[in-house]
Amino acid sequence: MEFPQRFRTRSLLLQRIERGDLDDFLRMRSDPRVTQALGEPRPGQAAVLVHKLAEHWQRHGYGWWAARDPDSGRFLGCGGLRSATIDGAPETEVAYGFLPEYWGRGYATELARVAVAQGFVRLGVRDIVSFALPDNRASLRVMEKAGFTYEREFAHAGRLHVLYRLEVDAWRIAPLQRPASQSHTQAVLQAV
Repeated sequence: MEFPQRFRTRSLLLQRIERGDLDDFLRMRSDPRVTQALGEPRPGQAAVLVHKLAEHWQRHGYGWWAARDPDSGRFLGCGGLRSATIDGAPETEVAYGFLPEYWGRGYATELARVAVAQGFVRLGVRDIVSFALPDNRASLRVMEKAGFTYEREFAHAGRLHVLYRLEVDAWRIAPLQRPASQSHTQAVLQAV
């Protein structure tokens, strides 16, 4: 199954992240509240990341989406799946980030749940990881609401992070982890 490049959820329009999303991404990553939650990017790092995320789609056929308001098209944040290496092991990671004015609305949880469903059903991965700084309580809570469980601490980018994991078998038996407004099949297969 093909990974959708444009996808509508209950609250979000998710579109394949492109180099044209750079200004919105930079605005998000330069907000002091975001840098506190995600860590301070090195100069030029945010621009490099957007280019890498766009290239990831070309190389792997899946990746991050820019999350937009379905009615106005306004940029809210971004996230999705990408290949990652953690302690030398290949992993599939779900990650997300939103502009602070959209925090607390459930968007990150909604995006994480949909990305997980896409990864398990369309990509056939066996497990998905997510990680955050230990003091980023909001992100840790998103992981838990999406069905992830704590695995361990590890060093990433020179800082201590906490690693969470969700295995496909645990996901299959936890229907409450999927968006309440959609059935399992709808959450996975509804592409715009």
